[in-house]
Amino acid sequence: MPAYEYYCESNGRRLTVHHPMRVELHTWGELCYITRESLGDTDAFVPVRRLVSAAYVHVPVGNTVLREKGFAKLVRRDRGVYENLTRLEGEARYMEVGKPATTPQLHKRIRD
Repeated sequence: MPAYEYYCESNGRRLTVHHPMRVELHTWGELCYITRESLGDTDAFVPVRRLVSAAYVHVPVGNTVLREKGFAKLVRRDRGVYENLTRLEGEARYMEVGKPATTPQLHKRIRD
C-alpha cells in the first residue's frame, strides 16, 4: 500500500499513513483513527490536507552491478543448462547440471 503524508494546520502536525489509493481522508479524526494517534486538543472535524511526497521509483539493477556486488545471475536456457550473465574471467558462460567445472566460482566472489 502507498504511504501518504497528511498535515493539520490547526495543530501543525504531520502524520504518515498507509492506505489504499481509493481512500481519502478529510478530517483530523479520520486520520487519527487510521494511524491510532490520540486526537489531543484538536477537534476531530478539523480538516487535514494530503501533502505531495516523493514517489518511490524502482530502478532495475544491471548485470554489471550485480557482478560488482558479488552476485551470480543464472538464466535458464534449456533443461539443465543455465547462462551465467555475471560470469567472471575464467568462468564458463553456460552452467550445466552435473558438470562441476561449469559452476560459478563463488570463492572468487565472496570476500571478507
